[in-house]
Amino acid sequence: MVLDAYTYVFALGSMFALLEAYNNGANDVANAWATSVSSRSVTYRQAMILCTIFELTGALAVGARTASTIKNGIIPSSAFGTNAGVQLLAFACSSAGASIWVMWCTRNSAHVSSTYSLVSSIAGVGVAAVGASKVQWGWSGGSGLGAIFAGLAMAPFISACFAAIIFMLIKVTVHMRKNPLPWAVWTSPFFFLIAGTVCSLSIVYKGSPRLGLDKKPPWYIASVSLGTGFGLALLAALFFVPYVHCKVVKKDQDLKIWNVFQGPLLFKRPAPENADQLQAHVPNYAVVQEPVDDVSSDSSSAKPHNTDGSEEIKPVAASPGHDQEKGVIGLSPDYTYLQYQQLLRDARERHHAKLRKTKGPLGWAMRSLHENQLGAGSIHETHNLVAAVKRIPAMIVVAFLYGTHYDIHTAQVGIHNSPEGRRMERVYSHAAKYSNEVEHLYSYVQVITACTASFAHGANDVGNAVGVWAGMYAAWSTGNPSASKAEVPLWQLGVTAATICIGFITYGYNIMKVMGNKLTYHSPSRGSSMEMGAAITILIFSQYALPVSTSMCITGATVGVGLCNGTWKAVNWKRVGLLFFSWVMTVPIAGLIGGCLMGLAVNTPHW
Repeated sequence: MVLDAYTYVFALGSMFALLEAYNNGANDVANAWATSVSSRSVTYRQAMILCTIFELTGALAVGARTASTIKNGIIPSSAFGTNAGVQLLAFACSSAGASIWVMWCTRNSAHVSSTYSLVSSIAGVGVAAVGASKVQWGWSGGSGLGAIFAGLAMAPFISACFAAIIFMLIKVTVHMRKNPLPWAVWTSPFFFLIAGTVCSLSIVYKGSPRLGLDKKPPWYIASVSLGTGFGLALLAALFFVPYVHCKVVKKDQDLKIWNVFQGPLLFKRPAPENADQLQAHVPNYAVVQEPVDDVSSDSSSAKPHNTDGSEEIKPVAASPGHDQEKGVIGLSPDYTYLQYQQLLRDARERHHAKLRKTKGPLGWAMRSLHENQLGAGSIHETHNLVAAVKRIPAMIVVAFLYGTHYDIHTAQVGIHNSPEGRRMERVYSHAAKYSNEVEHLYSYVQVITACTASFAHGANDVGNAVGVWAGMYAAWSTGNPSASKAEVPLWQLGVTAATICIGFITYGYNIMKVMGNKLTYHSPSRGSSMEMGAAITILIFSQYALPVSTSMCITGATVGVGLCNGTWKAVNWKRVGLLFFSWVMTVPIAGLIGGCLMGLAVNTPHW
């Protein structure tokens, strides 16, 4: 009977642990990749592939480092004595508390830290299970709550400093030159050097005990890390530099991606005869603010209307001087709250109308949902029951594929002439716009920095998510409380990392649409600096087994780069304030949810 109860609690706790990992991917990973997608360096689908590869690599190579802190640093194993059932129940309630809070926030596009949600939930559970005196509130050798929550202030600041330093190097070395393009080409291997060194250092230096690398002498660590970094930089100099030189300097529009393997021979490739009159064949990386009139025949009107559809409603003209800050000229209409919500619904319907015209499983599913909407009356009416049954297969398909077709860029620019849209126009007006040729070069660099950031997230946040699951597994499989130094099974790291990637792929768009360009102006050169600054900070904290929020790091890095424009007006401080508020509120709310669940479970009448 005891084993049956253990199995039941373990199964329930595992479900919540994986749900917490899923929400981690939909929230934290989406925030980390929002920079690259916002800068148009990668598409959402490309980000999915790269995220899966490097998230798994970081998790399997380094991910167990922070798991011990989550598992034993907040509530010591000794606090449970010999009662493995209470420890199993405590970890299950911790996962439930964190997953419930992060899931609600993700559903409402609220950006929170899954790391601090889990940590706060564990603290609340500890108070309910073993008492406040047994919870490690202080520094506790770098693994207690004092050390963890110190990162709440330190991590964003350190990330901002690293990102600002990197971007200022780019700005001074490249952007401020009279002819910045050659400087951008020849200095690009520097980023490959940093990325290779940082990633290899995180694996070698106390990173992968399974490979025995944590016992190596300092000279070995330095030589392997620097050798990897310089080797990657050398490959970039031999293959990447000639390719981008031919593409953006010589403006060779006939160049194909497979020509990169010609390496230095590309320098001898003749430039087009009319190269002086050509523009480099590169995308436009400017953030588009103007709305696009692309209304499908079966979509709703772009104009706002009453929610009951009775009559078209029009925005009210702003009063003289209203919201007329620098960069905004003339009067612009104001929409009421209900009108603004209707505009959002209209934009979503236009997007759905496009999807209904596509081929493939998602197009079929969207058409099926559109054709089988619930009709009049209650859900138990026959026609509604039939429609609900027909909608089930389509809803499953949409759940898996909708995120891969979401238009992140359109969602990020906001509603034109709304308060948010005008606010972002003011923010963008204070940011310098650099040439598309230079930004195109850094779009390649940003792919490397984004992969580094994803590797760093796998090294840190996977350990956070798997820590409680590993504790539950040890208590369930052995019948004894989890040992403080118990090794995290490799299969649990892999399953957790895969679940995080699924969360990013299927639901990450819900966070990405409110991040990125809504904090400050993004471009590939800025984005690569943000991601590298955040990645360095995350990996530093991981090496000392300190869980840190990836979201906080990338947000701090974004603010740091935004301030490099030379004015505080280049940052959307309202959005930053909302993010900080959500971080602060996460601590008590997640703690209360986890603590209340544990209190109810422990004190439930039993026989």
